[in-house]
Amino acid sequence: MKKSAYDMLGVMIDMSRNGVMRMDTLKQYFVYLQKMGYNCAMLYTEDTYEVEGEPYFGYMRGGYTMEELRELDAYAASLGIELVPCIQTLAHLQGFVNWKQVPVDIDDIMMVGEERTYEFIENVVKSVRKCFKSRRIHIGMDEAWKLGRGKYHNKNGCESASVIMKKHLARVNEIVKKYDFEPMIWSDMIFRDLSPKGEYYLPRAEMPQALRDAIPENMSLVYWDYYQTEEEPYDAMLYNHEQITEKVWFAGTAWSGHGFLPLNRYAESTFRPALRACRRHGVRNLLNTTWGDDGMECPRFALLPSLYRFAEYAKGNEDEESIRRGFKRLFGAELDDFLSLDDLNEILIGLNSRTAAAPKVALYNDPFNGLLDCRVDPARKDVIAASAEKWRACAKKYRKWGYLFDTAAKLADVLALKYDLGVRTRGAYQAKDMEALRVLAEVDYPEVARRLKRFMRAFEKQWYRENRPTGFDVQEIRLGGLLCRIDSCRRRLLSFVRGEIDAIPELAVILLPDNIPDGAHRTYGMVVTPNRLTHKIV
Repeated sequence: MKKSAYDMLGVMIDMSRNGVMRMDTLKQYFVYLQKMGYNCAMLYTEDTYEVEGEPYFGYMRGGYTMEELRELDAYAASLGIELVPCIQTLAHLQGFVNWKQVPVDIDDIMMVGEERTYEFIENVVKSVRKCFKSRRIHIGMDEAWKLGRGKYHNKNGCESASVIMKKHLARVNEIVKKYDFEPMIWSDMIFRDLSPKGEYYLPRAEMPQALRDAIPENMSLVYWDYYQTEEEPYDAMLYNHEQITEKVWFAGTAWSGHGFLPLNRYAESTFRPALRACRRHGVRNLLNTTWGDDGMECPRFALLPSLYRFAEYAKGNEDEESIRRGFKRLFGAELDDFLSLDDLNEILIGLNSRTAAAPKVALYNDPFNGLLDCRVDPARKDVIAASAEKWRACAKKYRKWGYLFDTAAKLADVLALKYDLGVRTRGAYQAKDMEALRVLAEVDYPEVARRLKRFMRAFEKQWYRENRPTGFDVQEIRLGGLLCRIDSCRRRLLSFVRGEIDAIPELAVILLPDNIPDGAHRTYGMVVTPNRLTHKIV
């Protein structure tokens, strides 16, 4: 085996999008990470941990207590894994700012310059210092898109995001230094101010001195990039980072944040060029993130192929046969069987361009509203059914991992019938085919409901196997709403066929083309209805 080309090889586990892992499951995850060669782990916790003096922080979010964090820290250390606190100190705090406990600039961004903001941040840092032995701390600072455009602007006038960030970084840095931490931040907000369009990924360029001066000497930059499949963009961005500081981390992703199933193959296509570029640039701190952006639907253990391959590439091993043998030896399963969990994303390519959560979109695409019906290709239904059969066989084949394949199979069972349900319903309605509408209402809609109930039970079992109960209410609300909607549409179809109502207005609409770009991240709210799900009160 080649000598490792890294100092820190870490995994960041998202605990903030409703799915907080059970203690026993997380400990088992640490064991696998250690066996794969990882020596670092970060729990991405926006507001899912206890903070002394802040009772509303993490309120009813299922987070870890300080005692639990100390237990996890000690357990990880026993495996040779450094557990690094990963918090947020600017944005990504929606769950907390809703309680009006800190001053807010706009959206989920705290108000820079207010003393209460820094009192809160110190409470956070002081609390995590009591839980973690590591001197490292990730303080976030990413994706504060509208920084300075809300109440900050009203109070202080127009200032660029970079100027505001510099002031905030200085204040937060003093706090983390006080508690003997060496901070790192996501680097996107540092670069966005350089671009006229606010873009993060820039071509190779000379960085202005003012930008270099904005980053404290003790602070590392984490360059995150999840998208490129060629080396040149990574080369350019690493060059740009190197001009600012020599303390650079690189973060890729296992692509788990866009629905019920992973995108391991796409993730792997980004790892090879990224880690080759990192070796050329001497980047020795590497991170593999596992996001759960819109509800943490994707099971953590479905990401084993991406976690394993990232570690092997980091070690310099790119031999495919060696990777396949190593994966089977460690996990007792064929790599190709795990990779097949990607298949629905690829089969439903009309709804997906690698990152668009195709199975989730297909599941929640409403049969009457049909916002995504224009992308449905009915010819794909047979392939969806074939995937279900393949995963059922895998569920029987692997006792340990069977639950992953069983849930995927039951999802495919639903989609095999529901995928084009709206297309067929609208077509029959507009053709005034009463017999076809009657069959849909009496046969297809009830069968979709039966299959959906089976999937819901399997998904619930999967969730509780990996996660704490808190957060599953969101899944039940969504899936239960879909089940209710299927029944409501069925009853309205029957009422129309029987002449009890004169029309179904939604089905009379001529659908417009979907103009959201391929690859755009489609959340539940973007798919299920054009109407308001929530109303923001300022």
